[in-house]
Amino acid sequence: MADEAQGGGRENEAARRRRRAQFLRELTEARELRDRVQPRRAKAARLRHAMRMRTFRW
Repeated sequence: MADEAQGGGRENEAARRRRRAQFLRELTEARELRDRVQPRRAKAARLRHAMRMRTFRW
């Protein structure tokens, strides 16, 4: 019984990782599309992100 639960957990973990990878691919694709459609807004967002990263303290 414990082996079945553990095996199912690994399978669920693999499925979760696949779903997460798919989500991240789609998110990246959506960002690229937005950048192509709205280049001025994308540039402003890039500059804001760069400023945030420069002022971030570790």
